[in-house]
Amino acid sequence: MPAAFTTRSALSTPASSRRQWLLRASAVAATAWMSGPVLAFKYEDQEFEDKIQLAGSALLLNGVGKRAVSILRGYVAGLYLSRKSTTPDAVYAASGPKRVQIRMLLEVGAEEFVKAVNKGVGRNCSEAEKEALSTRLPLFTQNLQSVGKVRKNDLINIDYLPEQGTVLYVNGKQWGQAVPGNDLYTAFLKVFLGDKPVDKRLKAGLLGEATS
Repeated sequence: MPAAFTTRSALSTPASSRRQWLLRASAVAATAWMSGPVLAFKYEDQEFEDKIQLAGSALLLNGVGKRAVSILRGYVAGLYLSRKSTTPDAVYAASGPKRVQIRMLLEVGAEEFVKAVNKGVGRNCSEAEKEALSTRLPLFTQNLQSVGKVRKNDLINIDYLPEQGTVLYVNGKQWGQAVPGNDLYTAFLKVFLGDKPVDKRLKAGLLGEATS
């Protein structure tokens, strides 16, 4: 059926019928968006899907960045949110599931991640925030420690699931139990996005700014 005829038919129907038509059209559009081809953003020879499904929600790739010291590349990371956000506060306040996806570029012991998390939380969270996390942050770092070692090309997902909490996956395998609390995931995000981030260029990348 020609598009012009469809539009004229919709406009000539009663208001209630037009509402139903618009609802059906919106549903079709949303389905088409989610069922369309998933594009990939390539960065440092690693590919990040531009949209994913997590806990029943559609998430968008907010930005990607690289953790590097001098010429040593450690990993690249992508941040997935329900809507694009360009400031740390907007990221923290975003509703629904979230994901930090890390793709390793070298082999490293999990204790290095534990040190980075503890240092980042210590530098970017208030004393009150750290006190509130005093029993739960160790549970999360224990999950990290239990991985032992991550290798080049390993895929790490650190997810926030509203009904469960912070969940760690390495190459699709869950490590440890979910640790509850949105405040814990916010503290984890501050390691990357806080006033004293682990890497300023990585922070810029995750917030959608162009990085080299």
